[in-house]
Amino acid sequence: MSQTTDQIKPVAASGRRWVSIALGVVVSVFLLWWASRGLELGTVVAQLRRLNPWAVLLAVLIATLSFPLRLLRWRILLRAPDGGPIGYGPAWHAIALGFMSNNVLALRAGELVRCYAASRLAPVKFSTALASVAVERVFDSMTVVASLIIILLAGTLPEGTVVGGVPVDRLAGRVALIAFAALAAAAIVLWTPSTFRRVIRSVVPFPRIAEGLVHILDGILEGIGALKSPRLLLAVIGWSAVIWLVNGVSFLILFQAFGLSLSFSAALLVQAAIVFSIALPSSPGFVGVFEAAVVASLGLYGVPQDQAFAYAITYHVATFLPITLLGLYSLIRTPLHWSDIRTGRKA
Repeated sequence: MSQTTDQIKPVAASGRRWVSIALGVVVSVFLLWWASRGLELGTVVAQLRRLNPWAVLLAVLIATLSFPLRLLRWRILLRAPDGGPIGYGPAWHAIALGFMSNNVLALRAGELVRCYAASRLAPVKFSTALASVAVERVFDSMTVVASLIIILLAGTLPEGTVVGGVPVDRLAGRVALIAFAALAAAAIVLWTPSTFRRVIRSVVPFPRIAEGLVHILDGILEGIGALKSPRLLLAVIGWSAVIWLVNGVSFLILFQAFGLSLSFSAALLVQAAIVFSIALPSSPGFVGVFEAAVVASLGLYGVPQDQAFAYAITYHVATFLPITLLGLYSLIRTPLHWSDIRTGRKA
């Protein structure tokens, strides 16, 4: 009986995985259709032919610079057993392999690949690396949301802009209120984690789900443990701001390549739209969700659909290649093999 159960579990897990992959493909195809609906290929090609190649190259270089900046921040969050940061080499290879894997593997497997690579290349546990990445994502989300609130409150969108049927000025207040509530909740969790664990176990009716949420909470708390020093905490906040501001500059420069006279706030809005959209299920490389986010956000500024779609595919393809090639180089330079990564990411 137990033997049969043990055989069924991997089959069920495999079935869920394929369902998730299929859902991601459907979402990607639908959003790619939505972003390109009604367009003629000739009009998009015409936009691409008018590009300034040097501006495209500069935008790609600046976008790629965000990965070394992530390396500097991750070394603050991910500590070796002796409390010191892990080496630059292992940390860089893990980051390159992780982001490459996000581009070529389904289910955003790159996050797990990065943690697996770090645990193989540096003296850290997989769970410790995973906790650090979870905290990294928290700081990324907070930084992008903060930039979005500033954009909405500053009134940089065209007058009368409506998002989801809500005027922008009213939307700004709602977003700010939600962000403040989230920060307050996070502070309460950090100050009283044991109380919050009890609340989860008493409120969530399904024990397995409750324990899963508690496990996630413990992982985030473990990652934040590296930030007990105010100096390190400020460093992570500062690097998070730098990473996303630098990445925002790459969007701004690509505006120039397309002859778009849009401000830096527009670049940050496009960036925020992409960050939120790639949380959706999608195919490897976030095909479709990326293009839809760019077309929708540029549409708020009156950018024609053909120009917005050409901008989206240019940025997507051009920034896809460098980190993918850097990841392949790391795969060659390290003792890891592709089969190791595919096996390790399932652990």
